[in-house]
Amino acid sequence: AHASLSEQELHIGLAMAYAKLAALAVLVVLLWASTGTVARSSPAVSTSKVDGMPGVMTVNGFERGEDGGGPAECDGKYHSDDDMLVALPTGLYQGGARCFKMIRITSAGTGRSVEAMVVDECDSRKGCKNNIVDTSKAVWKALGLDTNVGEVPVTWSDV
Repeated sequence: AHASLSEQELHIGLAMAYAKLAALAVLVVLLWASTGTVARSSPAVSTSKVDGMPGVMTVNGFERGEDGGGPAECDGKYHSDDDMLVALPTGLYQGGARCFKMIRITSAGTGRSVEAMVVDECDSRKGCKNNIVDTSKAVWKALGLDTNVGEVPVTWSDV
């Protein structure tokens, strides 16, 4: 026996297929729109605001050929040690979410505070401790500290 669909059955089948396709298209558009809105209204990496976190400040060279290693992670460039700069450990660097943001660093010894810009990551996977605040010589000078000391206790906060 040879079975064939009537023209009416064929139209009904096609109409149902188009309806399912249209419903799927609407779902895709709604899903795309909702995720697009969420992505635009929140940062790619969320940063929780730090206020008064204890740390150990060390001296970092941000210029070519110094102990800071390669160029800064934030922009792939070297920077002057006369600028107020800081590298934060991997967890606090947060994948670059703090790049070019200012932090306030307060010396536990002198009580002085300065602001410095985050330009680099102190890579915790390569030995940088999680509480290091690795700064340029300018930060040490502004805080009235001697870079030869090597490490000093500080607290820091997001500005």
